[in-house]
Amino acid sequence: MQEIQTEPQETVSAEDLLTGPTEHAEALSSEDASLRAVLEAIVYITEEPLSAEQIADALGEPRERVEKLLELLVTEFERPEHGVTIRELAGGYKMSTKAEHHERVRAFVKSLRPPLKLSLPALETLAVIAYKQPVTAPEILEIRGVQGGGVLKTLLDRKLIATAGRKNVIGKPMQYKTTKEFLVQFGLKDLSELPTLKEFDEIRRLAVADEPAQPAPEQAPAEKTSTEEA
Repeated sequence: MQEIQTEPQETVSAEDLLTGPTEHAEALSSEDASLRAVLEAIVYITEEPLSAEQIADALGEPRERVEKLLELLVTEFERPEHGVTIRELAGGYKMSTKAEHHERVRAFVKSLRPPLKLSLPALETLAVIAYKQPVTAPEILEIRGVQGGGVLKTLLDRKLIATAGRKNVIGKPMQYKTTKEFLVQFGLKDLSELPTLKEFDEIRRLAVADEPAQPAPEQAPAEKTSTEEA
């Protein structure tokens, strides 16, 4: 009987199966893996390119260690399954979308709705409704101390609130509640994830800081009183 010659099979290790056929990932200690994850987050959140020296000084880590892990990140994000890349730019490291995806990403961004922008009165009214719902316009007035008919219409038009029937009291005023769109716009799973009052105060403070300064007629120089003229 003729003996059949077979090719020797290459032994495939568990590491080969995990890293894939491209290139073998360099084994990292748990400490290096953790630091590499921190570096990835830092490069992601910063708008301006940061040098390895800047990052190392801020983290209190050796520059050589940070440089080595940054280079591993650069290599990792060059792989085709990543839509973003980390590259050296102007002496630092910066994360950006890959050039081959620019057109599709640009088309997606153009399809997005404009960001939600609310005035401070609208934000305050929305907060009252969110925390007290269902709530009526007179109840909102009592809490805020100012009329809010126009604000309520704005919130209804934005579909952030909806009517919730009439309250069974004298006059039967309409009640208001927040909507699913409200949850979507504020990134909430449900109403249990509403920010605390302290967090809302911070949101309101930022909203005030973002509002353009409006000329205030009442700040014009006041007329002198008879006492001042004397």
